[in-house]
Amino acid sequence: MRASIFGGLLSMALMAVGCGGTPIEQEGPDLATQEAPIPDCSGMSDSLVTYWSDATYTVQIGGRGCHCGWWESWGRTSAYTQYVSDC
Repeated sequence: MRASIFGGLLSMALMAVGCGGTPIEQEGPDLATQEAPIPDCSGMSDSLVTYWSDATYTVQIGGRGCHCGWWESWGRTSAYTQYVSDC
């Protein structure tokens, strides 16, 4: 009886974690080698978004967009953003 219970528990554990098959790994694209065109900002109005560390908006951590005719992209992004429209 004890062996039967142990065998049942062992089989349930094996079903829960799999039967030892090798996992299938899928390779995604190598983003380090991809190139995207830099937007042409000449003659465009500014569309710079600044990113801040938190809701106090005291520590700027990044920026993205066209600013003063140049593409700007630096730092990190976050949920705390502000739009800058002056040059």
